[in-house]
Amino acid sequence: MNGLVVTDKKDTRSGFGAGLLELGRTNPNVVGLCADLTGSLKMDAFQKEFPERFFQAGIAEANMIGMAAGLATGGKIPFTGTFANFSTGRVYDQIRQSVAYSEKNVKICASHAGLTLGEDGATHQILEDIGMMRMLPNMVVINPCDYNQTKAATIAIAEHHGPVYLRFGRPKWPVFTDPNQPFIIGKAWMVQEGTDVTIIATGHLVWKAIEAAAILADQGLSCEVINIHTIKPLDDQAILKSVAKTRCVVTAEEHQMNGGLGDAVCQLLASNQPTPVEMVAVNDQFGESGTPDQLLEKYGLGKQNIVDAVGKVMARKNG
Repeated sequence: MNGLVVTDKKDTRSGFGAGLLELGRTNPNVVGLCADLTGSLKMDAFQKEFPERFFQAGIAEANMIGMAAGLATGGKIPFTGTFANFSTGRVYDQIRQSVAYSEKNVKICASHAGLTLGEDGATHQILEDIGMMRMLPNMVVINPCDYNQTKAATIAIAEHHGPVYLRFGRPKWPVFTDPNQPFIIGKAWMVQEGTDVTIIATGHLVWKAIEAAAILADQGLSCEVINIHTIKPLDDQAILKSVAKTRCVVTAEEHQMNGGLGDAVCQLLASNQPTPVEMVAVNDQFGESGTPDQLLEKYGLGKQNIVDAVGKVMARKNG
């Protein structure tokens, strides 16, 4: 697959834990807060090594965000941790009023995002969080694709002054990016170049896009695959440059079709370069219990769904 090698399978939440621990050792202003999910968020190593810089808020997420805003006012760099559903939906008012509005230097770190949370079901599988966060002024929204990129993103956001939403997941997923990669907020990663179609993916769906591109290559199609790890600010230049060449786009994300990466790309193209687009995303539905792979297939987020979307968008381009 274009020279990419899967070195392991690891959960992206562990990349966050590793990045946070490294930050703790290099930046004394970094502090951690968690809402009673320290083990699930992989914040336990940070807690053990820096107990005086870790705050257990309990099952009180709104209070945690308020505490983080206060710590940021005092010059600290707080990293909050809980499930994505509780990081956004449960505390949206506190994020809007106490963090985004005043541009506080708070890093909202959210695990168990999307359908791949799996068996815990619809009440925990938030699929609206990217849309909620990207609508907030001043908020940066990041959704890395594997363990290495999540670790790199965690370290990078500490250097960015202002609120950040960092989204990651629970399942073990292929690790295929460079462990020493530079992570630049707002800068897309060109996974592979192509000429027939642009596939723009984020998070876990980047790997599915790579698998789909390999299938399509066997059919004689040249796919350009772009990893949009930063959904806001979007790398407009990378997308427009690619689309000028391929003249059609498929987006792929583990999120609702409304409000996510696909919406962001469509807004950009409508204003600059009207282009046929097909979106691989959850179509206005809640999730359910099941294994990650079962859910991705049922809700239309598998590699074959990306292949099918490419067929549709190519027909529109050539029609």
